[in-house]
Amino acid sequence: MFARDIGIDLGTANVLIHVKGKGIVLNEPSVVAMDRNSGKVLEVGEEARRMVGRTPGNIEAVRPLRDGVIADFDITETMLKHFIEKINAKGFMSKPRMLICCPTNITKVEQKAIREAAEKSGGKKVYLEEEPKVAAIGSGMDIFQPSGNMVVDIGGGTTDVAVLSMGDIVTAQSIKMAGNRFDSDILSYIKKEYKLLIGERTAEDIKMNVATVAPQGREEEIEIRGRDMVSGLPRTIAVNSEEIEGAVKESVQVIIQAAKYVLEQTPPELSADIIDRGVILTGGGAMLHGVDQLLAEELKVPVFVSEDPMDCVAKGTGIMLENIDRINKKNKIS
Repeated sequence: MFARDIGIDLGTANVLIHVKGKGIVLNEPSVVAMDRNSGKVLEVGEEARRMVGRTPGNIEAVRPLRDGVIADFDITETMLKHFIEKINAKGFMSKPRMLICCPTNITKVEQKAIREAAEKSGGKKVYLEEEPKVAAIGSGMDIFQPSGNMVVDIGGGTTDVAVLSMGDIVTAQSIKMAGNRFDSDILSYIKKEYKLLIGERTAEDIKMNVATVAPQGREEEIEIRGRDMVSGLPRTIAVNSEEIEGAVKESVQVIIQAAKYVLEQTPPELSADIIDRGVILTGGGAMLHGVDQLLAEELKVPVFVSEDPMDCVAKGTGIMLENIDRINKKNKIS
């Protein structure tokens, strides 16, 4: 049995794996639970995420990727190994070829770290591709024509904005402002306004269920529980959409500025194409309520959320794996 080629969306929040011929076979949080005392890995992925904020002192839930790059090499390698074994992609006699996505502005050192982690986790040859390019392909854009396509990929740790034409990136910017920052904005707001400490998972629930970034976008309310900073006792409060809109406003503006900057750097002919075709939003952050509406107002162009924003990068790796032999040789490691 020969190993199958695999595509990996190595995200700050989630890891998605696409196996050639099978589609997306794994979608798990990028979390590893470790015993601090022995350094032993206890759980990886979904099981580890359930432990976040709920473990005794000696067990720590670690996110080995930060802002789209590797923060802890050894733990990333362990996590990748676990996921690759889980999907059973290795062949009896051979190792799989891997295509991994990374943000547009990462350094050569960061690229090398990703490649080495992939090789050590069982990759035969490792190819790196820029995330917005793969996300655009996965969202159904035909980026190989001589016309402008713009994609805004809002992930967990980074937002990548790019204009593509003729199969490559014309202008791009990657910023360390994305879904995780919205969570920490919500955490800070609740702490400051209500003197209540909440966990990461509660902040994420608020973001998904009541958050909006469009003025008068939606009017939802959610009850949340946390620890009162004054009394130290558990307390329940209710927060609404309007409050959360104010909490994340500043961070969303940074993403809007990045999109404006990329448009300003785009050749006029391609800008004209973007007015016709619009901007495609991908990544988990694209599901934040009202973000498409707000971007459309600010950029003065149509903005659409792709069909499965979370899966676009993984789907794109699948399409690229079909043509892996034609991938630019600069990404190839012999």
